[in-house]
Amino acid sequence: MTKKLEGAGLRGQVAGETSLSTVGQIEGLAYRGHKIELLAEKSTFEEVAYLLIYDKLPNLQELDDYKKLLKSHRDLPVELKEVLQKIPATAHPMDVMRTGTSMLGNLEPEGEFSNQLNSINRMIATMPSIVTYWYKYSHEGLDINLVNDEESMAGHFLHILHGKTPSDLHRKVMDVSLILYAEHEFNASTFTARVCASTMSDIHSCVVAAIGSLRGPLHGGANEKAMELIENWRSKDEAKSNVLEMLNKKEKIMGFGHAVYSIRDPRNAVIKEYAKQLSELDDDNTLYLVADEVEKVMADEKNMFANADFFHAPAYFYMGIPTKLFTPIFVMSRVSGWTAHCMEQRANNRIIRPSAEYTGVESSDWIDIADRS
Repeated sequence: MTKKLEGAGLRGQVAGETSLSTVGQIEGLAYRGHKIELLAEKSTFEEVAYLLIYDKLPNLQELDDYKKLLKSHRDLPVELKEVLQKIPATAHPMDVMRTGTSMLGNLEPEGEFSNQLNSINRMIATMPSIVTYWYKYSHEGLDINLVNDEESMAGHFLHILHGKTPSDLHRKVMDVSLILYAEHEFNASTFTARVCASTMSDIHSCVVAAIGSLRGPLHGGANEKAMELIENWRSKDEAKSNVLEMLNKKEKIMGFGHAVYSIRDPRNAVIKEYAKQLSELDDDNTLYLVADEVEKVMADEKNMFANADFFHAPAYFYMGIPTKLFTPIFVMSRVSGWTAHCMEQRANNRIIRPSAEYTGVESSDWIDIADRS
C-alpha cells in the first residue's frame, strides 16, 4: 500500500521547479522576481509577455520590435475565419478558443521545437482575434476587420470588440488586467500544459489542453459567476441581505478565497482600484458599490478575501465587455504564461507521470459470463 499524500487535489505538493513566478510567498506574486503591483503600475502586457518568454525585460528597441511583431500577427487565415463562422452563437466561448487554437495549429504547425517562439508569439497575437471574430460574426452578423493601428493587445481587443478606438483609461485597465492574469505558477491549466509538454507534444496541443482545463468552473469562470451574482442587485442593502441569506444556506460565493493565498490576493487591490475609477466615470456606479459591499460582508462574516476574479467583473462590465467573454480574456493573457512554462518544461524535461494511491479491492475472483448475476 502506498503512502497517502497530504492535501486533497495535491495541495501543498511540490510537483516541479519553475523560475517564472512565485505565488503566495509572503502573500505576494512576482513574475521572474518582479512584484505584480510594480508590473501593473509601470509595465505593459507586451513587456510582461516578453519577460516571461525571453527571461528578461525588453529594452526600448526590443519592446518596439516585439510590439510590431505581435501587431503583424493579429489577422487570421481565411481558413480559420471560415471555421469560426461555422461555430454557432450557442457555443461556449472557451470551446471556440480551443477550436480556433487547434485549427491554427493545423494551418501553421509548429514542426520542430526550434520554431516554438514563432508559434507562441502567433498564438499570443491571435487569441483576441479568434474569440472576438467569432463573437461578432455569430452574435451580430459582422465579418469584422482584425487589422488596426492599436499598439497594444489591450487596445486591439477593445477596438475590434466595440468597433472604435478605446479611451486611454479603458486601454490602461485592459492592459493591467492582462498583466494580472498572465502567470500564476502551477495552477490547474498551467500544470495541464506542462504535462502535455512533458510528452514532447506540439505547442498548440499544450495550449489546447490548458484551455480545456481553464474551461472548468472551478478554475476559470469565477469572474463570470461573480458578475451573474451581483448584476441584478440594485443597492448595497440588497447585496448584503442576499449574501447573508446565501451564507446561511451554505451556498458558495464565487470570487472569494484562494487555493494558495491565505490572507489576500495581491491582484485584487489593483483591479479593484481601476474598477472604482471606471465606476466613477459611468452614469451608474451601482455595480461597484454592490461589489464593494459583498466584499465587506464576506470579510466580516467569513473572514474571506476577494481574489483577482471578483472585481474584474465590474471592471469588465464598465468597459462594455459581454460577460461570456470574461474567461476568454483570461486565455488571451495566460497563453503567455502557459507557453513560457512549456518552454521551461522542454528545456529540462522528464515526462510527468505521478503515482496513485490504489483504493480498489486487493484481489477479485474471475466469474464466467454465464454465471454472472
